[in-house]
Amino acid sequence: MEELSIKSFAKINIGLNIISRREDGFHNLQTIFFPLSLHDLITVKKSDYFHFESDDKMLIEDKNNLIIRAHRLIEESVKTKINCYIHLQKNIPVGAGLGGGSSNAASILKGLNELFSLNIEHKKLKELALDLGSDVPLFLEKLPAYAESRGEIIYPVRISFNGYLLIVNPGIHISTKWAFGKVIPEKPKVSLKELIKNDEIKFDDLITYATNDFEPIIFKEYPRIEEIKIRMQNFDSRLTLMTGTGSTVFGFFDDEEAANQAEQFFKCKNYFTYLQRVS
Repeated sequence: MEELSIKSFAKINIGLNIISRREDGFHNLQTIFFPLSLHDLITVKKSDYFHFESDDKMLIEDKNNLIIRAHRLIEESVKTKINCYIHLQKNIPVGAGLGGGSSNAASILKGLNELFSLNIEHKKLKELALDLGSDVPLFLEKLPAYAESRGEIIYPVRISFNGYLLIVNPGIHISTKWAFGKVIPEKPKVSLKELIKNDEIKFDDLITYATNDFEPIIFKEYPRIEEIKIRMQNFDSRLTLMTGTGSTVFGFFDDEEAANQAEQFFKCKNYFTYLQRVS
């Protein structure tokens, strides 16, 4: 095999609670990761030297982006030069709380391991992924999943919902480091972990108990994001939250017409939108 084509999928957080600050400077958290069909496309080819290209000029200029770091980490791990050409077609908005960069990094770890027959065990891949970021290991696993600690301790769960999922991003880039610097850790009244029964979480329980601790911070600084949430609820979404540290807001809809109307409303504002069927 000389070439791989990889779909690098996005995610949302259904709920995000920051429990405590850790001695290593990170935070203990609880969240539920839910997969999107929205994805970047990565092409990896064997080559005589390493070369990275993308349709996103900012990523090309960033010589320390997560794809380049993942490639470098693999080389350090196997102690050999990995010559390849990597092209990234970027479809997931950057800095939007959708995990695009982390997904890309995980895809490179898996892709290089496969293409070059490196035989790196899954446990080692998870360790490398965690070196790159707290939610990079997530994209090596099956979703949906409940996650805790830094986000690397993952338990796959079932979530039953039959309808439509709309995500909306207004193009606001939010610094994750800034957001975590502002959040005040606190245990929620009802833990997301308590909602898991027989490896399943009922959607009605998520409606009742899922919250995102970053919403008050982000909404105060960026009221346009709060307006998206309010508008989404006005279109009769069942569950609407900001994902991650923002700036994307998602809404689950029972009704296809309502979901389409909501998407058209936000498109008219020139916001990024993505609508998918969920079953």
